[in-house]
Parts: sequence; structure tokens; C-alpha cells
Amino acid sequence: MKTTLLLILILSFTKNFTQSDSALFKRVPADTSKMKLNMDAVYNRPFLQAGKLPVSLGGYLEANSSYFITDGVTDGLSFQVPRMTLFVASSIKKRIKFLSEIEFEEGGKEISIEFASMDIELHPLLNLRGGIVMNPIGAFNQNHDGPKWEFVSRPLSATTILPATWSTAGFGLFGKYAHNNFVWAYEFYASNGFDDKIISNAQNRTHLAASKPNRDRFEESFNGVPLITAKTAFRHRKVGEIGLSWMGGIYNKFEDDGLVLDKRRRVDAFAIDFNSVIPRIKTYITGEWCWVLVDVPGTYSQQYGSQQQGGFLDIVQPLIKRKLFGWENSTVNVAARLEYTDYNVGTFKETNGTISDHIFAVVPGLSFRPSQQTVIRVNYRYHWQTDLLGNPAARTSGIQFGFSTYF
Repeated sequence: MKTTLLLILILSFTKNFTQSDSALFKRVPADTSKMKLNMDAVYNRPFLQAGKLPVSLGGYLEANSSYFITDGVTDGLSFQVPRMTLFVASSIKKRIKFLSEIEFEEGGKEISIEFASMDIELHPLLNLRGGIVMNPIGAFNQNHDGPKWEFVSRPLSATTILPATWSTAGFGLFGKYAHNNFVWAYEFYASNGFDDKIISNAQNRTHLAASKPNRDRFEESFNGVPLITAKTAFRHRKVGEIGLSWMGGIYNKFEDDGLVLDKRRRVDAFAIDFNSVIPRIKTYITGEWCWVLVDVPGTYSQQYGSQQQGGFLDIVQPLIKRKLFGWENSTVNVAARLEYTDYNVGTFKETNGTISDHIFAVVPGLSFRPSQQTVIRVNYRYHWQTDLLGNPAARTSGIQFGFSTYF
């Protein structure tokens, strides 16, 4: 309720100022002089600033509709507003910055603080960050804004194997070194971590995202052991970026008031991500692959996987870039996404047969960008999902249409 009132006040503030003087707000120019990495995504967004106020506002909205059929059965046409996000940024003092990201999901059914941290810049190679940090596992978790993607749905591996978007209370360091066409960066955070919901949940499988509804992670650790997240990334101006990341910690309550309840059980996630643009034809390629290892108790059935893996590959090809419908530098893109997620890597103990809890997906699409801040997109999605026992796959196909825009 308080957050809703805050939203109304912010929108009223914006509306009133805009009505009184449309020139009062100015777009904060993005710094394009430096090579940006995925770690810069939270600050590399369009903001509006009112006069000389030290506070900038921004955000984005996503809305779409979808029609899917699974093995001949359909729920019909649906319309969704999966999320609206507000950004508030401030330069408190020279080299001291604050940024917050508040997300309203599914029409306000869920409200969460995705990011709210203060950065203190001591040296390009040594900066401090604390608050609610976005754990840098893979690339999508940090670079998830809807207007940046040509696809309506988020990647399955980033949301159902990795828990994007995943953020927790914590502190850490980050830094960057650049020389000519090359830049190297790192991030290191200690934060609150997961809880035992990753194996005790309604999904009936190992599922890291099942810890997301636990808001206590913004106040205290579930077991007193910090979750460590570390990432390093390299970028060459003419080649692209590659990132390597790890996130690991203890997820169970192994001790309570000095009483030992269980052994310490670890969860570890590893990811590799990359992106590149093919010169001349300007084909944009981005991908991510992740592995998750979980120490599942022996008392659990084999449907709870101790190892998961998956990833996606996006290929986006600009077809037209010119003035269209009165918009300068509009772009029409054709795109394709390939996805794979395996929620239970391994074999059954009794038969040595392969456990088949996995999904393949192919998503071709078409997008129109009247500006780089707005995308209107249509996707055709086809995926086939095999259950634990390897029965014939359930086949799902459908059309998704929608838009996403910064404001």
C-alpha cells in the first residue's frame, strides 16, 4: 500500500511538472564515450531530470498478449502487463551515487525492490556497493530490462534455472580497467542467500527461484552463512564481451540455537555469457549457459535434481533502418531464439536410464523499434517439454505480441 502511494505521488509529481513547463524535464544523456559491459546495465538507462534537482527518474513498461495451444488444448487469448518498473537515481556527492529500481509485477500483484544501493567510487579498480544488490550471475540477471530484448518472454534458463531477477541485501566491490579497445571488469559481493525452498516447493523439483518470495532475505540470512557472488568480464570493442560468474553458498538451516540439525548443504551456480556484433551486416548475437549444483538430501526422491543446466542463444538481424511512419532511424529486426533447459541432469539409480525433465524451444520473431527505447514485437513460440520419465513430449505453440518502452 505504501509503495502504491509512492507510485501515485511520483506520477503526480511528474504530471504536474510536465503540465506547468514541458521544458523543465530534460533527458540525461548517456555516456557513450566508454565501452559498456553488462555490469553497467543498471546505470545505462534513460533518465529524466527536473531542472537542477539532484534526482533523476525513469522506468519502463511491458505489455503483451498471447495465444497458446498445448497438444490441441488452449486457454484462449490472454492479455498481460507483466511488469512496470520505476528507477530513481541520485548523485549524492561527487563519486557517491544512489540508484533504486522498484518493480510492479502482474498489474501490481507483486511489488518488489529489485535494486537499491549506494556506490562509492574510490578508484576505477576499487568501488564499494551496498544495499540491495543484483547478484551478477550470468548476464541476463543484470541486463533484464524489457525494452532491450526482441522477445516477449524472458529466457527459461535465466528464470527457471537461475532465479532472474535475483537480488539480495549485501555488500561488495567492483572495478574496471580499460586500455585502448580492451576492458576488463570484476564484481564481488557477499549477501544473504537462498533458503530450503529451493527443494521444498510447489514446483516439486529443484527450483532456485522458489526462494524469491521470501522477503526476509532483505532483513536477515536464513542460516547465517553469506552467499558469495563473483564475476569477471572481458570486452574487446571489435569482438564482443564474455563473462564468467559463480554464485554459491549454504541453503539449508543446518543449526538452530546451537543444535545441529543437518550437515551444511551447498548450492552453486556457474554461468558463461557472451555477446557480439558481426561487422558490416550488424547481426547481434547474445547467449548464456548456466549450471546449477545442489546438495539434495538422500531422503528426497530422484525428481529433485542435484544438477541442472540450460541456456539460450539470441540472433537479431536488422533488416531496415531509416525513417518510418515519421520516426527517424527506425529499425525493423528479424530475430530468433533457441532455448534448452534440463531441470534434472543424470540417470535413475534403478535403471540407469536418462532422467528427461527438459524443454527445447524455438522462438522466431519480428520487431519494430521507432527508437532504441521502444520495441514493438511479435513472436511465434514452439517448445516441447518431456517429463521425468521420458514420455512423449507435450508440444506447445503460440503467438505473442506486445511492446516494451522506457519512459
